[in-house]
Amino acid sequence: MATCPPYPTHPSGPTGGAPLRHAHWWQRRWVRYGALITLLAMSGLVILALVREQTGTEGFLVGLGLAVFPVPLLIAAFRWLDRVEPGPWRNLIFSFAWGACAAALIAIVANSFATRWIATATADPSHANTLGATVIAPIVEESAKAAAVLLVFLFRRRDFTGIVDGVVIAGVTATGFAFTENILYLGTAFGTDQLSGERGLASVTAATFFVRVVMSPFAHPLFTVLTGIGFGIAALSAERQHLRRVLLPLGGLLLAMGMHSAWNGSSNFGEYGFFAVYAAFMVPAFGLLTWLAVWTRQRELRTIRSELPAYAVAGWLTATEPYVLGSMRARRLAREWAGHHFGKGAARSVAEYEAYATSLAFLRHRGRRGRAGADFVVRERELLDELWRRREVARPALAYAARATAPVLAYPQPWPAYGYVSHAQPYGPAQPTGPGQPHGPGRLYGPAAPYPAYNPYRS
Repeated sequence: MATCPPYPTHPSGPTGGAPLRHAHWWQRRWVRYGALITLLAMSGLVILALVREQTGTEGFLVGLGLAVFPVPLLIAAFRWLDRVEPGPWRNLIFSFAWGACAAALIAIVANSFATRWIATATADPSHANTLGATVIAPIVEESAKAAAVLLVFLFRRRDFTGIVDGVVIAGVTATGFAFTENILYLGTAFGTDQLSGERGLASVTAATFFVRVVMSPFAHPLFTVLTGIGFGIAALSAERQHLRRVLLPLGGLLLAMGMHSAWNGSSNFGEYGFFAVYAAFMVPAFGLLTWLAVWTRQRELRTIRSELPAYAVAGWLTATEPYVLGSMRARRLAREWAGHHFGKGAARSVAEYEAYATSLAFLRHRGRRGRAGADFVVRERELLDELWRRREVARPALAYAARATAPVLAYPQPWPAYGYVSHAQPYGPAQPTGPGQPHGPGRLYGPAAPYPAYNPYRS
């Protein structure tokens, strides 16, 4: 059997695509980014004008000041959940902007149009409002928010690899949507109080703030997270499972619409309908989804500890790194140590090293389960190259973290032989080669000898 050449010093990207200079103008990245930014900016301006028209300038400012309270807490919670393999900030910024601008604009326009049409068709405005709140609004709003999750799933596929990614993208999108909606409701409540002269805790503004910001800031994120879970499970499915990859997100979206409808219709269930729905559905669902998110995060850490030893055997990682990278406390200690001794740039390099190693573990896990894409080998080499370039900065920090957490971490001795994972051959012969040596198909290769020592922080 012919052998492949040693691992190149600078891995090249996938071949076969047309060079960028031959691409059509609408396929260029700056055109797509420009169109997206323009769309979101225009949506933001229109939604700003609509909300200000309904609340007035003073009501808008009051609503804005009150609606911002839960946003940092929710964003921090979703970012904490995403700490194992943190996605790029640009995805979160896009998701929040889509929810606050595009999705909110779609919801306001579509809900208003549908409610007016139903009122005109049935000549019953009260029935139209009830139907709009319990049927139209959940369908329109959840579909508008799900569009952001779909876009990230389609066009940022490398950043969308599992349930946690779906939860984070969906939750941040819904946080942006709830932020704009809260400005509208709180601003309108303030205007009502201005007309009636109510002040203090008895005011409509105080009641609205208590219900929407204190009691249920997680309501919209909770609904949309169900859609995100559907997309996350679909991301874990093999590419050939087309029906599964379509039905799972659709099922999550339908569940989100159903829970949203029950929440909006709680006021129609009697005097204590709101509290009944809150206690019977919202609190248990919030607890269940919180448990699922934390359990998924712990499973990700176990995946890191089980998949990375293969690369330690081949020489890409040190013996203790797979288990340091599988502990959030050890990872934090490594970043702090690097920042204390070499500055913020070194801490950032260690954080990048941890992120690339995590992506590598998840990539190998998908490959072992036959769920990796056709670019598995190219992506694996890209990640290994990024690790190798940062090794001289990251390894001392990770070694310190291993010593500091030694009573907690258990290192198996010796390790079993691990095979190389590829899309075509999930588990090849367990015959890892040494650094710079040729390797045959199905073998785990070691780092190439020509890599120069690299330490940008060395004086």
